[in-house]
Amino acid sequence: MFATGNNNGFTVKAYQGDYKTLLAFDLPQDRTQGLAGFTIACTPPGGTQYFIYNNLTLAGGAGKAVVQTEPAQSTANAPIQKFRWTHVPGNFHQGNSPAVGNYVYQVTLRYFDPAGGLQPIDPTQSVKVTLAVQPFVKGGISIAFTRGFVQSQAFLHHFGLKAPFKPKGGPLVYDTSATIGTNAAGQTYTYAQEYAWCGSTARVRIFEVLNEVLNDNTLVLDMLAYDLDEPDVMKILLQLAAQGRISIILDNATLHHDASRDKPEDEFEDQFNKVKTGDAFCLRGKFARFQHNKVLIVKKKGGAAQKVLSGSTNFSVTGMYVNSNHVIVFDDPAAAKVYSDMFLEAWNDHVSGPSFAASAQGGQSFSLGADVSVTFAPHPAAKALANLQAIVDRIKAETSSVLFAVMDTGPTSSGPLIPALVALHAGQSIYNAGITDTTTNISLYKPNDPKGEEVTGKPSQVLLPPPFNKEASIGLGHQVHDKFVVCGFNTPSAVVWLGSSNLALGGEEQNGDNLIEIHDTDIATAFAIEAIDLVDHFNFRDLYSNVGGQTDPTPTALTLAASDAWAASYYDGTDYHQRERILFR
Repeated sequence: MFATGNNNGFTVKAYQGDYKTLLAFDLPQDRTQGLAGFTIACTPPGGTQYFIYNNLTLAGGAGKAVVQTEPAQSTANAPIQKFRWTHVPGNFHQGNSPAVGNYVYQVTLRYFDPAGGLQPIDPTQSVKVTLAVQPFVKGGISIAFTRGFVQSQAFLHHFGLKAPFKPKGGPLVYDTSATIGTNAAGQTYTYAQEYAWCGSTARVRIFEVLNEVLNDNTLVLDMLAYDLDEPDVMKILLQLAAQGRISIILDNATLHHDASRDKPEDEFEDQFNKVKTGDAFCLRGKFARFQHNKVLIVKKKGGAAQKVLSGSTNFSVTGMYVNSNHVIVFDDPAAAKVYSDMFLEAWNDHVSGPSFAASAQGGQSFSLGADVSVTFAPHPAAKALANLQAIVDRIKAETSSVLFAVMDTGPTSSGPLIPALVALHAGQSIYNAGITDTTTNISLYKPNDPKGEEVTGKPSQVLLPPPFNKEASIGLGHQVHDKFVVCGFNTPSAVVWLGSSNLALGGEEQNGDNLIEIHDTDIATAFAIEAIDLVDHFNFRDLYSNVGGQTDPTPTALTLAASDAWAASYYDGTDYHQRERILFR
């Protein structure tokens, strides 16, 4: 799931992600003299070619080389001054329903003339590659991600600075089709439109599974949930309850349950019990600490499991629309049966932590197909430690790269994995980068810095320079809720660990969780792209941290470099840049 092109040593490699493309560029150092950047054009299936846009522009404009039919921020006039770029189709050129299929990318080297102006586009300096841009599917496995960038210029463009995410004091299940705001362009929008944009392909996959069951009376749903307050999800669940076609295990830790019955999960249970018929049942429980799985199992009524959805995405407004999260769907009866057996064990144990840990489900690994396996927590102490130690052993043996996004690496993150990630980063022996999140801060592990640093995770603490505008502050907890680690990106031995597990020893011993291990280069690449995008996104915002107050309330406008100096560091001979060139090409 990649494509490469070469023109006299100028190489372009395109990696397929989930409805996005990572483009990586490389060229001999002797061809960087006067390099102004890269112009990127793409042609979607059945469409016409367009230039990708850049938020930054050249100071003083593009000079004589300006393409009059393109705006200043078009890469025809403002070349990209980075050696990699992630293209997410839509927004300016294709709206909210971009084409699916093979895209042709044309990347062109751009140079400054002796006077410092931009030379015209020269097609002989171009490389073309063709790659499928579509929701990620490989065999019977689908991978999907929430968009996760509420703090972004794109969200601001679509929904404005003060977009609401849920009605204040409203009912548990509310109408998401009602108009709730107007953006800067004067366009009105609804919760449903906001949710569709923010939830991206993960939301699509979740509702595909739910609607498949709802629209087929021969199917039933088994579900495990932690947070639960997404209105349209609950609407379907209550319909299935009224039809007697759902069994749900719902967490009842103090975050989700109290005597006043005013938690969303308690309210949902009450509504569920009012409408349920037949075999529909909502079982509350928390194992030894939390019922932390986020799982949908599709079964034939009275028969076998057919399909299963898992991942890190809670079935909540925050989980689906604010957090960075993933889901994975196994459209495979054998894989679905593995999860169905786990559900049955938890159900029969009345969600007891000790009982589940002592069962076969809690004590071993299960195959989900070739090169794919899963473990179900809570585990006995030895098994919990062995799960995490296996990841640590691979990290320590890795010679290429480690990329990760993990929700919390604070004091409660016990066990060997988080210290291993931090130690690896401090050593800087391989290419590694990652991001972690608590409700109060985000920690960033940049690939060229041996120190993990706490970065600004809230828009109120960031003062971006023009042309960037102040970004939205939603205030709904975590922004990075993912739980995955990728080793060996872009190598035949690539592996990714993912799922609902927080990758801490306490959770593996006490929570209801699932941890999936996949040895597949293409799937690992999709996750690696997510990690890279998160690191780049928050690294840029941390450069303009306003923590403690900003001496200059009007920072100088940011523009593209007016010389080839921006490219020089890529060839500075440091281990970091040598590793980066090797990794992405």
